[in-house]
Amino acid sequence: MKIRRVLATAVAAAVTAPVVLLSAAPALADEKKPAAQTQQSKPTLEELRQAVELAQKDYDAAVLAVREAITFLEEGLEAETYPTKAAVIETKKAAEAAAKAKTEADQAVVDARAELDAATTDEEKATAQTALDEAEKAAREAAEAKTAADTKAAEARTAHDDARVAQARKIGLLQKARDEAREKLDAAKKALADAEGEEEPDGDCVPEPRLTADVSGLPHKVVGGTTQKFTLRLTNGTGETMDEVYPYAAVHAFDDKGFDDIGSHLELEWSTAADPKWHDLDLLDTTPVGSLKPKASLDVKLRLKVDADVPAGQGAVYVSAQYANADGTCGGYPDLDQHDFRIAAKAGAPGKTDGTKDKPGKTDGTKDSPGRTDGTTVQGDTSTTPVTATSGNANGSLAETGSSDALPQVALGAGAALVLGAGAVLAVRRRTANPDA
Repeated sequence: MKIRRVLATAVAAAVTAPVVLLSAAPALADEKKPAAQTQQSKPTLEELRQAVELAQKDYDAAVLAVREAITFLEEGLEAETYPTKAAVIETKKAAEAAAKAKTEADQAVVDARAELDAATTDEEKATAQTALDEAEKAAREAAEAKTAADTKAAEARTAHDDARVAQARKIGLLQKARDEAREKLDAAKKALADAEGEEEPDGDCVPEPRLTADVSGLPHKVVGGTTQKFTLRLTNGTGETMDEVYPYAAVHAFDDKGFDDIGSHLELEWSTAADPKWHDLDLLDTTPVGSLKPKASLDVKLRLKVDADVPAGQGAVYVSAQYANADGTCGGYPDLDQHDFRIAAKAGAPGKTDGTKDKPGKTDGTKDSPGRTDGTTVQGDTSTTPVTATSGNANGSLAETGSSDALPQVALGAGAALVLGAGAVLAVRRRTANPDA
């Protein structure tokens, strides 16, 4: 990201310690890859957008296919003109007619038998018997016709049911295809969103030195086992409103003996008037603290907790600020300001080596100026060192900060590079009011 490059370059130019260069190298590795290699390993944004468009079309078509198949099952197959449905209707009517004919034939047999029973003369009996024989024959033929009609009606219903089952199975396959299309669409959208999140803003994010981040209330010296509260004031010195402002703060420290990292003994938290609960520092990078009108300021409260067993050493708080607007423009303060403070071990803690009581800024029991071990004065809440390319001289060392020994400042500069190399700085990126952007 553009602002991240500014800060990383500034730190690399400000210190000469190898650890700084080693820490900065991974952050710049991706930028040194040949363009052809990058293009081969990753699709372009345009290709990803086209993939989303094609996946959307496939999904839409699959959804339509399912909808049409269900409609056909419920309506098309039940239309009187559809072959299997028409056969069901026709055979049902034939079966009903055959049943009626059989009923009539059976009644004719009953009537003929009654005539026979009523006959008294031989001639009447002969005539009645002939009529009965004909009625019984017609009844047998009607029964056979009814059986045949019922069989055809049953076969027609089975054929229609088979058509419905086949359509239901087709719907199941179409629904499976629809679900698979949805998964592919979701994957394509995620790939595009991930790529857009990693995309470098083409000149949209710009350095803005008039968005300032000023620290006040940070003491020159902190003691193990204590908590210090101070303020980070963000000020919009431009003539335009900044829709969302993102503060940045980090803390780094090293001990006096071997310049070992002792940052794990320090914990930095933040809160605002609108959100007074204390939060871990990690959340600050991605949390906008509000908008800033022209020439307006906003305060972020910071709280530094120091472990009771912290060894004596040197620490620094690094601050910066960024902004993003609803129209997609963004930018930020191009420097990473460094605010130094002295760390004194708690009396009796492992940081003491002689059992004597600490004096301000000392570990050997002798009196010293606040915040230093070499008789000089360090920066505190009234002095700031921007970690930029202009902070050093031609050979890369820091500008004079009041110390005759550059090692403490080199170590703190290395800490700034480590902070950047670890990705702790939230690089300014395009943010818009459109959630799909």
